[in-house]
Amino acid sequence: FCIHHHPSHSSRLRFFHQHLASAIKHLFNSLDKSNMGNAKTAGLAKDLGLVGHQYNLILSIFFVPYVLTAPFLAALGKKYGPSRVLPCMMFGFGTCTLMVVVVQNFGGLMAIRWFLGMCESAFFPLVIYYQTMFYRRGELARRLAIFYAAQSIASAFSGLLSFGVFQIEGGALTNWRYLFVIEGSATIIVSFFAFWYLPLSAADAHFLTPEEREIAVHRIQTDSSAVVNEEFKLGRAMTIFKHPTTWMFLAIEICLGVPLQSVSLFLPQIVKRLGYGTIKTNLYTVAPNITGAVMLLVLGFSSDLTRWRFPFVALGFFFTFCGFVIYSAIDVTSSITVAYFATFMMTWGTSAPSVLLDVWYCNNIADENKRAVLTSIAVPMANLMGVVSSNIFLDEEAPKYMTALATTAAFGGTGIVLTLLLGFWMIYDNRRRDRAQGVNLRAKDVPTERLGDGPAADEFRWFY
Repeated sequence: FCIHHHPSHSSRLRFFHQHLASAIKHLFNSLDKSNMGNAKTAGLAKDLGLVGHQYNLILSIFFVPYVLTAPFLAALGKKYGPSRVLPCMMFGFGTCTLMVVVVQNFGGLMAIRWFLGMCESAFFPLVIYYQTMFYRRGELARRLAIFYAAQSIASAFSGLLSFGVFQIEGGALTNWRYLFVIEGSATIIVSFFAFWYLPLSAADAHFLTPEEREIAVHRIQTDSSAVVNEEFKLGRAMTIFKHPTTWMFLAIEICLGVPLQSVSLFLPQIVKRLGYGTIKTNLYTVAPNITGAVMLLVLGFSSDLTRWRFPFVALGFFFTFCGFVIYSAIDVTSSITVAYFATFMMTWGTSAPSVLLDVWYCNNIADENKRAVLTSIAVPMANLMGVVSSNIFLDEEAPKYMTALATTAAFGGTGIVLTLLLGFWMIYDNRRRDRAQGVNLRAKDVPTERLGDGPAADEFRWFY
């Protein structure tokens, strides 16, 4: 049952990381959903004549096509390869971002947000699936943490960029429109680079020798996938929903989605409550996002080092829960320092659970088809909770947003409970299997090429 470590694995891992990280980081740096929140602080709603809950509807409409089209685009990604579909999606949502520049009213922005949701829908699921094609289970958390941290840094950069852009006066465009010009153009440029550079898979990596490609495939087949580059079969893939743990993972994704989207969409509004003007508000969103990226790296590397997933997912939920509870419980105007610290805790606990939860269920699915399908459902489901987040931050409750803060904290608390229940159940089930078979195995002791049938396989052990 032992999985042997090839002496050249470490050098190959560094080589993969060197080439893939440079490209994927650019992908993530180009994807930034926080620009709407930044733009609103600079007068987007006023310039477009938005009234009532129209701004909330504009945020919400994004998530409808996001959920509906993600499984289909993910299937295309499995068929033609993420390295081809991802850059095409980038070109699409970069174009949509750029088109915001010419929007003049509520209807125009609603239409663009609809198509933006379509273009972004399967991006994260395919990035996650793409990484499982190159990294073993015990390496995946820290690799995805680096990529997601790059996105957090991009969100911080958006705040810094907004700080500069919103000081433009007398230009041909209103200052918030320049934010979309810069971010949309950069995304389109990077999409062309990504299409040319990204390898189809470990077996086709143009920067490896034939011998190195064989080693790369061996790595994945022993500790990631049952069959590498398996042909997509929808019927077999859908059997993943017969496992009760799948529904538990989806429930945790729902709990994760509300805090994640609340921070992503409304952090500028939350910080603005501290009493700062438009320019300082966007500048002060930088530090929480940066520390969120650092915490994500700490938890991701710690998770891989210990080969534990659920304790770190629960810890992330705990940070978010505490952040929203503290922020809602104090008088922000008289405790600005404490309130600002609470925004840091909010960011600490959103990105990390998202990464580690995705890694957790991918680690327990050796079948590439099932993994692709579950990822294409679970990640959009978390993002669908943006519909909830978009409609609980109500203008009439500004600046306190008490309903939003309490709701978000409740989802975070529920996430803690569900995560711990699932994690401890996996420990129990592994011990039950050991007793029944008279052996003492952990997930790392069994090659994944034997685990195509998932929990039905006698040798299967949960990676918790």
